[in-house]
Amino acid sequence: MIRIALCDQIEHGGLKAGSKLPSERMLSERFGTTRVTLREALASLEADGLVYREDRRGWFVAPQRLVYDPTRNANFHTMVTDQGRSPATRLLSASLVPATAGVQRLLGLQPLTPVYRLQRLRSVDNRVVVYVENYIIPEYFPGLLEHNLERSLSDVYREHYSTAYHRVRFQLYPVGLHGDSAHHLKVTTGSSGLLVTRVNQNSEGLVIDCDLEYWRHDAIVITAETG
Repeated sequence: MIRIALCDQIEHGGLKAGSKLPSERMLSERFGTTRVTLREALASLEADGLVYREDRRGWFVAPQRLVYDPTRNANFHTMVTDQGRSPATRLLSASLVPATAGVQRLLGLQPLTPVYRLQRLRSVDNRVVVYVENYIIPEYFPGLLEHNLERSLSDVYREHYSTAYHRVRFQLYPVGLHGDSAHHLKVTTGSSGLLVTRVNQNSEGLVIDCDLEYWRHDAIVITAETG
């Protein structure tokens, strides 16, 4: 009953995308049920991408998913604006650090080789949807940390280093969100997410950086066209 009623309101515009649902206490009273039963219904709606929860803020109606086409050579800001929506990137940190074992494997580096590490948070229509860690080989981009890193990296590379992405290798798989990704996406530790790993090469076929994108599971739909 709870799921059907909320679905009906969402589908017919009674509850609009981005709007906050009444508190769990209020919803429990309206439906004459326990919070346990209510949370089961909300969890089911969340699994279907119809609502989402933010820690200490409550439940919200999920907006339309962003279409993510890994075969299209478009940066985040272009991808979002092309779909008539508003993108934003916030730089959380930027530093030179020794590569972890996982990063050195992706970039083909020797153990503990220094790399630039960027932590960035990206939003669509003021909703945070993806936490990103960028790992960049410094020899190709000296002085990178002096630039505006809230812009698209592909734009920074092109304008300041005459470098463009030529080939990209993708990996996509579901993960549980923990640590920094859960904290910055404001979700409960262990919540479902999608990890998109990109390893980027320049026109000479050399690996220059990699991205680890931790997406909210309800934020995107993966679509690819070939031929």
